[in-house]
Amino acid sequence: MQPRGAMALRDRILPLSMPRTLKARIAAKAYPQIYKIRERIPRYSLQEQAKIFATRARERGLGDVGLYYWYHTVDLGDGLVTPGLHDYRSSIDEFCFRDDMSGMNVLDVGSATGFFSFEFEKRGANVVSVEVPSLAEVDRFPYQDAARTAPKLAAMLSGHSSQSSDDFETVFNQASPEDFYHHVLDGPFKFCAEALGSQVQRRYASIYDLSHATLGAGKFDLVFLGDLLLHMMHPLNALAAVAPLCDGTLVISQHLPTSLGSRPAVLYVGGDSPDHDHSTWWYPNRACFEQILRKLGFRDVTVVGRNTGVSRPGGITYDRPILHASR
Repeated sequence: MQPRGAMALRDRILPLSMPRTLKARIAAKAYPQIYKIRERIPRYSLQEQAKIFATRARERGLGDVGLYYWYHTVDLGDGLVTPGLHDYRSSIDEFCFRDDMSGMNVLDVGSATGFFSFEFEKRGANVVSVEVPSLAEVDRFPYQDAARTAPKLAAMLSGHSSQSSDDFETVFNQASPEDFYHHVLDGPFKFCAEALGSQVQRRYASIYDLSHATLGAGKFDLVFLGDLLLHMMHPLNALAAVAPLCDGTLVISQHLPTSLGSRPAVLYVGGDSPDHDHSTWWYPNRACFEQILRKLGFRDVTVVGRNTGVSRPGGITYDRPILHASR
């Protein structure tokens, strides 16, 4: 699966029926600044790994996870590792988190399968994990029908579970929005939390609605947004909601376009077709982030490292700067 920002460009110009691997390679030639093919990567069958994982989970009495979607690779111990789209274990040092986070209060927004939430907890932090309460809260272009979100996600995620692509799409096209939400977001997180014996607090809210009241917590020493703001229709409003909650460092890791020059600017990548419900909208450049974050009260905005890796199963590499904005 390709990085989500690039996926919006790919789906705008290539037929949905075309095989994913072929689309990836065509798009890599058309958009080399976003897509990078690593030719010498051992083939990784995500579907096969998902089958193995589901079998091991059943054998250990952990339930049926055959339809779960694993965004993150999470090591659950005793040889049980989720077959994630993204494996951040080898790049975690690039984020420059403290080794000892004892006593720190951390907010992980858009935590998906929960790799970073569990990593913060492992380092000693008190962690609050936030996800949208339903698929209806996923940002979409004005006037686009929320009912289209589940079928679009089903098409995107097929091939990433233990089911065949056809079976996966059939099941999820017939599933209720609540069931789809459970299998894609809430179920995988809760499965990992239970397996790890985690005490991470789970909260449900849109990023725009985050506040001390909705979270039931005071300010946070670290707020982690990860690769999130590019999926927001209103990234400035999202940052404005999060900024008052942060009393220390805000961490963002996402693609920063270099083609826009040195002046603060934002690249729109949401396409022009009303028939496609894209999931990626805006790419602010580094200068734009620096100015906005300073305007929101952060004094120092620096790139501390680069989050690089390979998204599976397609072998598409990603390279995302990691921003730290500190009070």
